[in-house]
Amino acid sequence: MPKISNDWLDVIGDEFQKPYYLQLRQFLIKEYKTRRIYPAADDIFNAFHFTPLKEVKVLLIGQDPYHNENQAIGTSFAVPASQKEIPPSLVNIYQELHDDLGCRIPNNGYLKKWADQGVLLLNTVLTVRAHQANSHQGQGWEIFTDAVIHAVNKEDRPIVYFLWGRPAQSKKRMLTNPKHLILEAPHPSPLSAYRGFFGCRHFSKANAFLSANGVEPIDWQIEDV
Repeated sequence: MPKISNDWLDVIGDEFQKPYYLQLRQFLIKEYKTRRIYPAADDIFNAFHFTPLKEVKVLLIGQDPYHNENQAIGTSFAVPASQKEIPPSLVNIYQELHDDLGCRIPNNGYLKKWADQGVLLLNTVLTVRAHQANSHQGQGWEIFTDAVIHAVNKEDRPIVYFLWGRPAQSKKRMLTNPKHLILEAPHPSPLSAYRGFFGCRHFSKANAFLSANGVEPIDWQIEDV
């Protein structure tokens, strides 16, 4: 697991030496040796590599990585550009983007363009066993990613949070910064998207908030490959 090397180290570097993380690390070493784990070990911290703390404009909180082959890449909701099948939740995100901002629905689910513009694509758990959703919950990742959320909450500038679904919304109690905007909706999963994710207009609301505060808005259009 390549450690984080940018400004995230200044605010969460201490986490790597704490007992819970050392225990988590031993758990992961064994898991990667004995089972198929996603994402690849080198990709676990991609969300942080792609989006330094100083560049975060939007925090999009997911749950745990995709657990099927050739999907998880270390960022919430995204899949590799080579993956032909776009996961159902991301299909619904693209549909809402189309309805909200008129974005064309692309032929891939690679969201690095968002990350490069300051969208932190954070899962609350960063690893998972193949074909076993939530299988690495309760091992320590939640403590680590809570430290990340606390760090973002302390940033003295406008930031938007997308809290989609109950697991993400459980983090709302940590978000106390009056300079930040919290947007809540049901999860974009096919099981819940029709309960209020469709029509939430979070993308235009985020851009309006950023623009009103003198921050460059996000170009949400993902290009075809």
